[in-house]
Amino acid sequence: MIETTRLKLTPATVALARAEISDRGAFARLLDASVPDNWPPKSLADALPLFLGWLEAAPDRVGWFGWYALAACDGAAAPVLVGSGGFMGPPQDGTPEIGYCVLSQFQGRGYATEMVKGLVQWAISQPGVARVAAETEWANPASVRVLSKAGFARVGTGTKPDGARFEYVVGAGR
Repeated sequence: MIETTRLKLTPATVALARAEISDRGAFARLLDASVPDNWPPKSLADALPLFLGWLEAAPDRVGWFGWYALAACDGAAAPVLVGSGGFMGPPQDGTPEIGYCVLSQFQGRGYATEMVKGLVQWAISQPGVARVAAETEWANPASVRVLSKAGFARVGTGTKPDGARFEYVVGAGR
């Protein structure tokens, strides 16, 4: 678990990932949170089986895959699932790649930046990690702002057309 000012980040496990795909009620109970009706975000839905497969193949590497972002929202009895983030697996050459998303009704509140900062701090506290990479498209200025606010700097072009690669480097004057 990672705790930031307003979020609790819970690492995905095999049980959580299975429930997320097949049993919404069990998923909410395992998270001990309210799960909005529009979960998962469209950008994440198709990747859920892939993430589950990664977790099943490496259950001892929890933390290097997905994390769920839970926030205490006004009037809610339980924390609310506002987004998710995580890594594309354990680091390759000491550099994990991060991704993130926040449900539309929670965007613009700083949750993505707070989540990314928390995940970066967790990653750089792991042995052998000195930088964290991310990719986004210039057509997504909100994502570019999140990375900038989280201390990432542009280092080149991304793998997709109109994409950019960013890196957070430990000790780079942040």
